[in-house]
Amino acid sequence: MSNSVSNSPAQQALRQVRTEVQQQTRILQNLIPPTVSYAAEGNVLVIGPEDLARLAADKLSSMAGRVILANEAITSQDESHLERVMAAAEDVETYYNNILSIKGFLGQFQVTVEQDGNAAALSMVALRKAHFDLILDMSQAPIIQLEMLPPGYFYVGQDADKLAQALEELPQMVGQFDKPRYVKINADICAHYRNGINGCNRCLNFCPADAIKSIEQQIEVDPYLCHGAGSCSNACPTGALSYDLPTPQALHSYLHKLISRFLAQASTAPVILFHDAAQGAALINNELPGEVLPVALEEITVAGMDHWLGALAWGARQVLVLNTAATAPSLTQMLQGELSFSNTLLREIGQPERLTLIDEPELANLWPLLAQSGEWPLTPPAEFAATDKRDTLFAALDYLNQQAGQVTDWLALSHVPFGQVKVDSDACTLCMSCVATCPPQALLDGGDKPALYFREQDCVQCGLCEAACPEKAISLLSGVNLDATARQQQQTLKEEAPFECIRCGAPFATQSMVQRMLEMVGTHSAFSAHLDRLKMCGDCRVKDMFEEILDDPEKQLR
Repeated sequence: MSNSVSNSPAQQALRQVRTEVQQQTRILQNLIPPTVSYAAEGNVLVIGPEDLARLAADKLSSMAGRVILANEAITSQDESHLERVMAAAEDVETYYNNILSIKGFLGQFQVTVEQDGNAAALSMVALRKAHFDLILDMSQAPIIQLEMLPPGYFYVGQDADKLAQALEELPQMVGQFDKPRYVKINADICAHYRNGINGCNRCLNFCPADAIKSIEQQIEVDPYLCHGAGSCSNACPTGALSYDLPTPQALHSYLHKLISRFLAQASTAPVILFHDAAQGAALINNELPGEVLPVALEEITVAGMDHWLGALAWGARQVLVLNTAATAPSLTQMLQGELSFSNTLLREIGQPERLTLIDEPELANLWPLLAQSGEWPLTPPAEFAATDKRDTLFAALDYLNQQAGQVTDWLALSHVPFGQVKVDSDACTLCMSCVATCPPQALLDGGDKPALYFREQDCVQCGLCEAACPEKAISLLSGVNLDATARQQQQTLKEEAPFECIRCGAPFATQSMVQRMLEMVGTHSAFSAHLDRLKMCGDCRVKDMFEEILDDPEKQLR
C-alpha cells in the first residue's frame, strides 16, 4: 500500500511543491563566521599492541614523524606474522612507557608518560617536539573516553575497516585547517555563578566532547574540542549559550518561511524532519513522502523546544527528529528527555503528542506515522515572530494552548528550568540580595519603593536567589504555568512602607530591616546607648556622632 501511495499523483505533486519551497528558502548564515585554526605538521603517534602498531606505522611512511607506544601485548605469535612485524617500520622508535594522560586536539596533542618514576612528555622524548599532531589509537578500549573524540584522534581498536579508513585519512590531516566557532557565550545572562554562589550547571552535564568547563566560575567553551553538537545551547535556560551556525533566530526564520510557503502551495500541513548534516543527510532522498520537509542541522540537538513548538505553531502538523547510529548516546538521552517533556506539555493542553524521535528503520517507512498525524486537528498558522529563546517557546506554547484546551493549570514538574519563587514575607527584609544575583531579572526591586517583584516567565530555577538570601526566606517550585496571563504578569512577592529617619524624616530602609537590626545588635553593650542611631539615615547618623564629639571632646578618649 505504501508503494502505491508513494507513487501517487498527489505525492508527486507534494514532492514538486517541496522542491520549489526548498529552492526558494535558505537559512541565513553569517558570511564571515568566526573560526579557529588547526595546524599539523604530520607527527603521528600510534598506540596499541606492538605488532599491530608497527604494521600500521609502516603504512604511514609519508608522515613527517612516526612514534609507536606499545601499551598491550602482541596479538599473535604466528611466525609469519612476526616476520612481517619485524620487517615493518624498522626506522620507527617504539616506547613501552605507561600512559599517564592524553589531552589536546589536532596539532596539539600532549601525551604524558611515566619515565624513571617521573612524568614526561613523550613527544619531547621521542621527537624533540612540544606535541604530537595526530594519534592513531589501536588499543582494545580508547585511551580518551569521550563520545565525541577530539579532531585528529583516530580510534580504530582492532577493526580492520576502521584502520583502513584511518590510514587513508591521516595523511590528509597535514596542513592548516579552519573550523567554525559553533557557540557564542553571553556571560551577562549566564546563571552559572554570581556573587560567590554556584547556580546553573545544565550545560556542563550535556557536552559529549567535554569542551565546556567552569574556569574561575565562568563558563567557557573550548572551540578546538567543540564538535557543534548544540546540546549546551539546547540545555541553556537563559540563552547565554547560543548556537551560531545557524543562530537560533535564523533557524526560526527559516522554519517559519519554509512552513508558510509550503502551506500556501499544498493542500496538507507539512511534517518537519530534523536530521544531522552527515549520516542523517545521507539517508534523505526524493523518495521521502512529499509532505515531509527535511531540515539539516550540524547535530540534531541544535534545534530545541523553542524550534519544535514554534514549527507546530506556525502550521506544521508534526515534528520528527532523526536519530542515527552516529548520534552520541548522551545526545540521544537528552533528546528523549526534552521530547518527553515537550509532549507532556502538549498533552496537558489538549494537543496530540506531535513530537517524535525516529530511527533509521522508521525513516524508511514513515507512512504509519504520517497516517496518524494526518488525522490530527489542523492548527491555523500563528503570526508571532520569534524573539529570544524563552519568549519564543512560551509564545508557541500559549498559541497551541489557545487552539486546543485553553488550559490554565500549573503543572508541578521536577528538574525543569521553569517555575516560581516563593518568599516567606515574615522572614524577608527586602535586602535585595536575590535581585542582585538574578541573571534573567525575574526578580526586580521596587525602585524607590521597598518592594520585591517577580515575573514567572523569566525564572530559570537556577537557585542563585535561594542561596543568596541571608534570611533563608526564598524557596523554589519548579513547574510550568499554562496560564499565560499569570505567568507573564509582574507579581508582588513583598512590599512594605519604608522606615523614615527619626531625625530628618527621609526614608532610608525597610521597616523589617531596621527591626531586624534592633533585634540583632540592640542588646549589645556597644550599641545599647545609641539605639536611636540605628533609626537614622546615614547622613544623620554621622551628624549625630560628630555632635556628640563636639559636645564632649574627651569622651572618645575616655
